[in-house]
Amino acid sequence: MKKLILPVVLGMFGLGVGAGAGYFLRKDATATTAEDAEEPAAPPEYAKLANQFIVPVLEDGAVVSLVVLSLSLEVSEGATELVYQNEPKLRDEFLQVLFNHANSGGFRGSFTDSANLVPLRMALFEAASVVMPGVVTDVLIGDIVRQDT
Repeated sequence: MKKLILPVVLGMFGLGVGAGAGYFLRKDATATTAEDAEEPAAPPEYAKLANQFIVPVLEDGAVVSLVVLSLSLEVSEGATELVYQNEPKLRDEFLQVLFNHANSGGFRGSFTDSANLVPLRMALFEAASVVMPGVVTDVLIGDIVRQDT
């Protein structure tokens, strides 16, 4: 009988300790955190840049192909018009990034591979952040095509 009581007592003790730990470690349902009190963020807006970007790909000083891209910017709420006001400066910065990407071989071979597109997106985002800091949240490549000559 003594041998039977010990496992039952240990089991009850373990159950009590586990329930007590769960009670003290649970998230208090009545407490509110700053995260709980925040309103949901406004959905982003998208500003499609009016014209496509045409980037020549050179090899030995000759154009071997052209890359055509369409870009859109994900911006904070209400900033779409601001993008269109700054479009000439954005296009200038983006073209510089695209030319650098082409000159470094980013548009050769499997140019749509994520190993090539991720650094391009990051560089485009950095360029947009220089022109419009805190406004642009992402750069989206809508279309991309390479035409070999």
